[in-house]
Amino acid sequence: MRELAVIEAPSVLGLRPTGVEYLPTALLAAGLTDRLPVARSERIEAPAHDPRRDEKTGVLNPHGIARYSVELADTVGQALDDGLFPLVLGGDCSILLGNLLALRRRGRYGLLFLDGHTDFYQPSAEPNGEVASMELALATGRGPRALTDLEGRGPLVRDEDVVAFGFRDAAESARAGMQTLPPGLYTLDLDAVRELGAADAARHALGRLASGPSTGHWVHLDVDVLDDAVMPAVDYRLPDGLTWAELERVLRLAVLDERAVGLDVTIFNPRLDPDGRIAARLAGCLRGALSGPGA
Repeated sequence: MRELAVIEAPSVLGLRPTGVEYLPTALLAAGLTDRLPVARSERIEAPAHDPRRDEKTGVLNPHGIARYSVELADTVGQALDDGLFPLVLGGDCSILLGNLLALRRRGRYGLLFLDGHTDFYQPSAEPNGEVASMELALATGRGPRALTDLEGRGPLVRDEDVVAFGFRDAAESARAGMQTLPPGLYTLDLDAVRELGAADAARHALGRLASGPSTGHWVHLDVDVLDDAVMPAVDYRLPDGLTWAELERVLRLAVLDERAVGLDVTIFNPRLDPDGRIAARLAGCLRGALSGPGA
């Protein structure tokens, strides 16, 4: 396993201060990095959350998210330049933009998007203006320019360089009027993952990413991809999802692949885990995935 740069990114600019801002503290206290090769640890504080919806863009905190994305991209980019593997601990899913900006500065990269939701809302369909429900749309160039064209580099990732994996929100998002996913964006919903088996589905997804011209791939993990029965500590719950064992197999294959360049973890809410048992289980799952074969 490559040496890690642990980057705490507790931003809730794309959501609200629900408790997900305590994700880094909770996972590190639960032993996430025990026996892992951590070369560097940093923390990037976010600007203050503004609960008012921006009139021009229709989203919360667009300019704060843009600034934070640049700062996060600088930190992730320095880790990459130093040969480290960034492990970015959110926060909400809007941190994906900063991680992908770091890669976009360097060329063309892919994205393995592990999430219970596809997060492809447009501002007019997102009832609260939360970027945490739009980050995949924004990253692929759909939405307000303030967030789709960071540093004039948009889109941050091309449709054909994305695999959306394990989602189960198709009926919910259709009812809400979310824009449809583009045909070039490859999808493996929860049913498809179950049909193939989690490990084979992960291999298929990684093969898909490797078959294109991208240099490597980033792994985005929203923990609500897990079964609601084992991961109730999230703000937007959906029935069903991956088991702990399935997630660990998928993550291990994804992050140990030679083309993997980084991983972010989002949306776990420690306030909904008062005894810390879920944090300990999540930390163990991540540690197991990052430790490598035979760990």
